[in-house]
Amino acid sequence: MLIGSSTRGSISMIGFVAAGLLLLLLCSAQADDSGDVQVLTIADYIGDWGYPSPYGHYSRGPGYVRMSLIFDTLVWKDEKGIIPALAESWEMEGDDAYTFKLREDVLWHDGERFAADDVVFTIDYIKEHPYIWVSSDIIKTAEAVDDYTVRISLNQPYAPFLELVAGTLPILPEHIYEGIDDPAEFREDSALVGTGPFQLVDYDQSQGSYLYQAYDDYYLGSPKVAQLKFVKVNLEMSAAALEKGDVNAANVPPEVVEDLKDEGFTVMLSSHDSITKIMVNHKKEPLSDSRFRQALYYAIDRQALVDNAARGYGVLASPGLFAVDNHWYNSDVEPYDFDPAKTEELMEELGYSKVDGYFSMDGSPVKLEMLVTSINERAGELIRQQLEQAGFMISLRTVDSKTLDSMVTEWKFDLALNSHGGMGADPEILKRMTGDGYTFNSARYTENSELNELLDGEVAEIDEQKREDLIDRIQVIHAQELPVLPLYYADTYWAHDGRVEMYYTRQGIANGVPLALKKQIFVS
Repeated sequence: MLIGSSTRGSISMIGFVAAGLLLLLLCSAQADDSGDVQVLTIADYIGDWGYPSPYGHYSRGPGYVRMSLIFDTLVWKDEKGIIPALAESWEMEGDDAYTFKLREDVLWHDGERFAADDVVFTIDYIKEHPYIWVSSDIIKTAEAVDDYTVRISLNQPYAPFLELVAGTLPILPEHIYEGIDDPAEFREDSALVGTGPFQLVDYDQSQGSYLYQAYDDYYLGSPKVAQLKFVKVNLEMSAAALEKGDVNAANVPPEVVEDLKDEGFTVMLSSHDSITKIMVNHKKEPLSDSRFRQALYYAIDRQALVDNAARGYGVLASPGLFAVDNHWYNSDVEPYDFDPAKTEELMEELGYSKVDGYFSMDGSPVKLEMLVTSINERAGELIRQQLEQAGFMISLRTVDSKTLDSMVTEWKFDLALNSHGGMGADPEILKRMTGDGYTFNSARYTENSELNELLDGEVAEIDEQKREDLIDRIQVIHAQELPVLPLYYADTYWAHDGRVEMYYTRQGIANGVPLALKKQIFVS
């Protein structure tokens, strides 16, 4: 049963089906006689994460999750690690090839049968139409051995292949996408034909709301939640919405955690995956000089940011990028403790002197603009004050997150205060966040050849101890070069009423999405 769309970005079913489903939404989550939940409502303080097709969703974690409810991958993850999905088993051949045995009982939402050709088609398709979450560069070939067996050969060994390719790439229906030349603009009903546990019933872009219904022919059994609804709720109102029963799960501010626990809600603290950092346009002077970036970093009191912007709920980010509680954290890096005197020393080495309190060259003060979003305005103002006190003339410009991402991607910025998740993912994240990556969060820093050789080497190293040694060295060099300025990891809390058991996944889902909400919790 598929869904019609309007040009206003809202999708709705036709006739009595829509009326019946929308009537259900007048209630909060209810349980039927079998104990399954009829409607589960999730609060989201952003709201719109894009059209939930593989190429239509906005490229941050919640957008991927919205899509993943509809489209499956070869493998997936639960709380213990990698589990079967469309592939019921797999085998590694040498260091650079995998053979997947596919399930034979999978149907696309339109009733067509899923088979090996769909997997081969998808991999060939992303070579022609790049998918931002998965790089096709590492894949040499994909071939159908038979109707339900696929062999994928790589161009070189790739340690995180199962997590970051097989467990992240949504498989497309060949019979639908084979004629689509612009998948980002593909908004027909058939764009949302997947093999996942849910189908989309309604998407209202202006309201930031989504409604899904369970796909009863799902190969793992009918989901235990009949309807899943996402609604936009201001973060400061999320606890009240939980207490009133308007929603069943939400991100909540740290200050309300103890009260919610006292009222019987389950509250979960995420691992420190979500980093706040300053992106730096190292393509332009004077930001192109690592000593200038170091001078900026010494002038920022990161602990004061945690104490004030994060209200004490967070931990410092290492100059090597990882948090102190991350398995891959290397403590043997330059710490860059707050030291304005060191800032002055470095700026004098670079030929700057202070005129009227500001670092200047030939009488002209250094002027830098920092982009911030409304969520990060408080932190941005504190950073501006700290840098101004040190001698840098800084102006703030508030933009929405999509604009910030776009301006960073196009190098149309000086500094940009950016927060994102995924840093608890497989350490391949270092390559994506530092090298010539394929996401808007990447520093795309190619100036240090040793660093980029190490980034390539660690993802190709299958031996874990050797890989860990490479990752340690990468963090040391990153701290020297500072292509971005890591600030802190905020504590992130998720609360729910227990209707559905939720959990965090080690190293996140897909390519490191640090969310407790995932499709695995809705299926048996």
